[in-house]
Amino acid sequence: MVLTEPTGGAAEPSQRSDFCVSADDMARIIPLPQNAKKKPADPARDVLNTAFANAEALLRKIYVKHPNYDRIVDALLEAGLEGLDSRLPLTVGVPLLPTLGSPTRSLDEIYDRLGLLSFAAEFKYDGQRAQIHASVNDRALVSVKIFSRHLEDMTDKYPDVVSLVEDVFKLSPRMNSFIVDTEIVAINPADGAIRSFQELSNRARKDVKLDEVKVSVCVFAFDIMYLDGQVLLERPFRERRNLLRTHLPPVIPEAKGAARFDHVRSCESEDGREAIEEFWQTAVNTSCEGLMIKLLDNGDVLEELNQKEKTRRKPLPATYEPDKRTSAWLKLKKDYVTGLGDSLDLVPIGAWHGNGRKAQWWSPILLAVWDADASRLVAVCKCMSGFSDAFYKSLKDRYPENSETCAAQPVWEPACETGGLKPEVYFRPQEVWEIRGADVTLSPVSVAALGLANKTRGLSLRFPRFMKVREDKNIEDASTPQFLADMYRTQQALGKTETGVDDGELVDVDLSSEHGEEESEFED
Repeated sequence: MVLTEPTGGAAEPSQRSDFCVSADDMARIIPLPQNAKKKPADPARDVLNTAFANAEALLRKIYVKHPNYDRIVDALLEAGLEGLDSRLPLTVGVPLLPTLGSPTRSLDEIYDRLGLLSFAAEFKYDGQRAQIHASVNDRALVSVKIFSRHLEDMTDKYPDVVSLVEDVFKLSPRMNSFIVDTEIVAINPADGAIRSFQELSNRARKDVKLDEVKVSVCVFAFDIMYLDGQVLLERPFRERRNLLRTHLPPVIPEAKGAARFDHVRSCESEDGREAIEEFWQTAVNTSCEGLMIKLLDNGDVLEELNQKEKTRRKPLPATYEPDKRTSAWLKLKKDYVTGLGDSLDLVPIGAWHGNGRKAQWWSPILLAVWDADASRLVAVCKCMSGFSDAFYKSLKDRYPENSETCAAQPVWEPACETGGLKPEVYFRPQEVWEIRGADVTLSPVSVAALGLANKTRGLSLRFPRFMKVREDKNIEDASTPQFLADMYRTQQALGKTETGVDDGELVDVDLSSEHGEEESEFED
């Protein structure tokens, strides 16, 4: 095991976690001669190798939460490995390496990964990630350090946040220290509305004076790792979040333009999938990057193995994992979600009674393409979001149950073929809606474009989302089965779809062209 010299100087915290070089790594760098004979078993050497491996694991464990080379080396020289973990604990003022989220491309993937485990969906704000360390002494003097994602000290960049932390302690006089994970976001000082990251990037980076701050910010806290002497890394996220919300309440100072403190906006999986889907759309419409999905409690998930063993249960902790891109944190960014380049013009032909908050409205809505050859409408998908409450109300007004426009059976012309999609009520076909979706898939329930792309299956639209009513179009102007089949073939040629088959539960997310991701200090 070798301690390599850090690039930023011994006293500087560094995000490099590869400061240990193992014996195996050294063997790859300096290989044995080709004619070297394999040495016989050496129990003493095996014991020594095990000791080195354990020491390496201990140093890695300590380093990710206390990445200060001076302190690590001094502690080793003072008393060796014995009790090193307790002598170098998580410390206010020394940044720990952050937990990172794993990218996902759809809500379907998120539910597949987490199964029935409870999670929270949080806004992924377009700002700068900041780790805030703060403490107050017996003389009420507050000490604050603000670190970037790469552990750079940027306290001088945010004097308004330092002042804000002082207000936080005033509101919680019994609290004496904390370390929180946050996102600093530019806001409109008048109403707190989120502004673009570009405005935040216009702030000066060094030696900023409080009276010189031009861009107001809100500090959105999403995790707490340390509170009043207690290390919280091993606590599940649900408990950490409760402590954060209880001990650090929102702060909106009276001074105009002063920094604000708030908790990230969130939605619970217990609220239902439809609520999560609506929350996703709200995040996108609120100029956020997308969502962060976080496991609330420790659990286990199915892990795919080889064909013989198939799957097994794998523990998935909801603890804070420094320097890990964990599967307990999943990020769904609008840039990750693959979408269709074209929209479709579809006709609403039926619906189901809504659940929960939407019990008084129609949701989801059954949509159809226009088959000119057969002079009929053919159901293609269900759509359940992209709608405002006002639109839901007006839709119920236009299609009241047991009326001339809404009935238990389809009694109007043109005829409607619904295949395996059987709505609870049918609408009189009279509107055309513009709809976007993630991709076109083969469907076991839809008969739209049956035979045009596949001999035994029709086509459907995954993640359909309402855009607007096309008042300029009649039913005969709606998208056709051939247009749908052409979209499917184009998509297949570009390799845009992974599964190619939906399960009949067609839900909506936002869609955007897929772009590659470049990690930066603003990425988490």
